Amino acid sequence: MSAAKLTSLATSTLSLLLERQRLQASHPTLHLQIISTNLHKIRDGVIVLRTTSDSEAAESLRAHYERLRSMFGEEAAEKAGLHTIPPPMPPSPPPLAERIPSPETTYEPYTDEPSPNPDENGILMQQRHMMDAQDAHLDHLSSSIGRQHHISLQIGDELEVHTGLLDALDTELDGTGARMSSARRKLERVAQGAKRNGSTVTIALLILILLILIVVFKT
Repeated sequence: MSAAKLTSLATSTLSLLLERQRLQASHPTLHLQIISTNLHKIRDGVIVLRTTSDSEAAESLRAHYERLRSMFGEEAAEKAGLHTIPPPMPPSPPPLAERIPSPETTYEPYTDEPSPNPDENGILMQQRHMMDAQDAHLDHLSSSIGRQHHISLQIGDELEVHTGLLDALDTELDGTGARMSSARRKLERVAQGAKRNGSTVTIALLILILLILIVVFKT
């Protein structure tokens, strides 16, 4: 694998590690297998690059691998078989030769700050862009959750209104049932009274009919 591909793989692995650190409390195994596989690829790629002439890229990737490994955790790295990559052996010093001072020797001022590595600057810029994109995604997710919360509150208000209407309907139905029960009892009393007085009414009707017939025949 080339140095550029290894750098891209290290950048994506860093994003996964940052997301895993953010959500480790609720998802302890998040991206665990993918991160372990990527770190194995980076380690193997660094070892292969050391055998070629691109030693500077190999050393830069080795340092990046060690940082990713420390973020992954020493215990998890040992369990996954992700061992450290020892730094390269320093070359043997050349034999000392007699130095002839030059009158035009110039000295540069000493500084503790190392010169920036273009590859590391590019990686940092990519990481910054990815973190900005993740922040924008989280903001969008937060606004979506806010909208869902507002909708749920509206639904709750509508349910309360419908519950009040149903309670009023139940009250009206109870009143109607009570009135129907009272009317049923009155009809039962009327029916019982008619049943008890039925013979008397029949006799009275027969007498009335007899009187009408007598009057008719006499005339």
